[in-house]
Order: sequence, then structure tokens, then C-alpha cells
Amino acid sequence: MRFADEFRSAVTPRATLLVIGVLALQLLFIASYVGALHNPTPKDVPFGVVAPAQQAARQAEQRMAKLPGSPLDPRVVADEKTARQQIMDREIDGALILDPRGSKDTLLVASGGGTVLAGALETIATRVDGAERRTVEKVDVAPASPSDFDGLSAFYLVVGWCVGGYLCASIMSISAGSKSGSPQRAAIRLGAMAVVSVVGGIGGSWIIGDSILGALPGSFWGLAGLGALVTFAVGALTLALEELTGIVGIGLAVLLVVIAGNPSAGGAFPLPMLPPFWQAIGPWLPPGAGTWAARSIAYFQGNALTKSLLVLAAWAVLGVVVTLAASALRERRRGGAHHEHGAGRGPGDGSTHVGVAS
Repeated sequence: MRFADEFRSAVTPRATLLVIGVLALQLLFIASYVGALHNPTPKDVPFGVVAPAQQAARQAEQRMAKLPGSPLDPRVVADEKTARQQIMDREIDGALILDPRGSKDTLLVASGGGTVLAGALETIATRVDGAERRTVEKVDVAPASPSDFDGLSAFYLVVGWCVGGYLCASIMSISAGSKSGSPQRAAIRLGAMAVVSVVGGIGGSWIIGDSILGALPGSFWGLAGLGALVTFAVGALTLALEELTGIVGIGLAVLLVVIAGNPSAGGAFPLPMLPPFWQAIGPWLPPGAGTWAARSIAYFQGNALTKSLLVLAAWAVLGVVVTLAASALRERRRGGAHHEHGAGRGPGDGSTHVGVAS
């Protein structure tokens, strides 16, 4: 009997539900990471084709469009200069420049956007030209830093900012214990989250840059600002989920940011190499938007930033609005409950009448 009592005390219904939730997150983590990354295959990669003769360019485009598995989404580009600019604008991931006067073509790639994808494009172009008894010379238009192995530094930098965001938000909520949040307390937490975000953004940019690791080029303040936005977006989102669901909100934040966001971010393998589901959700979650923006700042002269910055800003605004609105609604309900409680007091003796008279 004593063991049964101890067991019921140790394994409460609430604890059981939380353990089941953690188990579900564990299995989803495995399914998401392995599902996204176990078989990276290029699919419909935006790819340019350049040739002096329009007919030759069209023929090459059609030949590439019919490759087994549809690895490329080819389109004819006017000239090499335009192809280079489109790569820098992140409209295409590579281009093949056909040389009708010889047997060697030029492949333009951008390893700064992902060395694995650049290597895959080289393999495809070599195979295509090899079938025509031609060779390929690779030219890297936006090369990854020699200290940026496989182009992963931007991804890990953003992951660090995301981890800081949801851990800081979680700690602020957990440290409050059972105290229910007021609008003022929620605003203070958001303000503290903003300060942490700025410091984390500057610190991350300093560590990753020339001052310490030299792993990522690009604007110091550009990366610092991005880091502040990423950290705050994730932190505000976590605070909002905690305001809505309590401690369960931490698990929901992990589900969105870690389980869904990290494998779909295009870090280990760029987006065109991910399965359709992860390729679709990646740009709309903080890790994916942050990774894209970090690579744009580091390697593509800050081009193609608008969409990713808007996504991060939207998460930040949503987090702030939901956090403040949920805390204000709870305060209003609590005030209404106090008013009803006070209305039941008897005159003079302070007694409270509940339900029917005893």
C-alpha cells in the first residue's frame, strides 16, 4: 500500500502527460531529422543556360529538363554577366556557359550558398557534358570561406541564436514559478528578451567574424542585427506559447524551432536537396529564414534579404502581440473573478457566501 501511494505521488497525472509529450517530441525529432537529411537529392534546382546561339541554348535547356529525376529547373539566360548577377541575386543556383568554339564549357556555382549543392551541380554538369564528349570548368562566383567547412557556419550561427532565444524565454517563465503573469510582467520579459537579443547578436557576430574564428565574412553589424532579430523572434514566440499553454509552450517552441525548423533550414543540405515537405516549410520558420539571410549577408552582398527578414519580423511581432494580449486577457479574467468573489461577501462580518447556504 505504501509503494502504491509513493508511486501515485511520484508519477502524477500531470507528470505522466508531460513525459508522454517528451516522448512524442523525441520520436518527431528522429522522424524529422532523418526524414529530411537521410537522402539528399537535388530536385528542380534553378539553373541557367547560356549560349551565343539561341537555338543551342534552347536545346541544352531541353536536354537538362529531361534528366532522370528532374534535378534541374533550367532556363535560358541572356549572357554570362546576367547569369553571374542572377546567382548573386540568389535567383538561380548555378549556370552552364556553352562554348561553341571549343569542347570546354564553364560552370558557374556559388559554394557560399552551400558547398554540397555546388558539388552536386558540378557532378550533373560533368555528366551532361560528358555525354556530348565535352568537359566542364567550374568557376565559383560566391565562394565559401576556407574556414567555413561545407558552408555550415551560417547555419550553426543561426542555430545558436535560436537556442539562446527559446532558452532565455523558458528560463524567465520557469523562474517565475506558479506566479501568473501580468501585462506588466510580460512587457518586462519582452524588454529583457530584447536586451538579451542585442547582446547575443553582437556576440555571435564577433565570435564568427575575423576577430576570433574568421569562419564567416560579411558585414559585422549586418550579422549582429540579424542575430538580434532571430533571437528575439524565437524568444518572443516562446514567451507567447508559454502565455497560452504554460510549460507546454516550451515543448511547442522546440517542436517549431528545433524539430521542424532546423532540418528544414537548408543548413546541412540547401533547400533544393531536401524533400518537398521540408523544402516548403523551411523558409517560413526562424532557422531557415535566418540561415538564408546569414548566407546572403556573408556571401551575396546582402542580396535577397527582404523575404527572410519579413518572416523573422512577422514571428517577432506575432510573439509580442500574443504575449501581451494573452497576459492582458488573463488579468481581465482574474479581475472579474475577484469582483465576483467580493460581491458575495456578507455585510459587516466579511464572510463569503458560496453556492447554497449551509
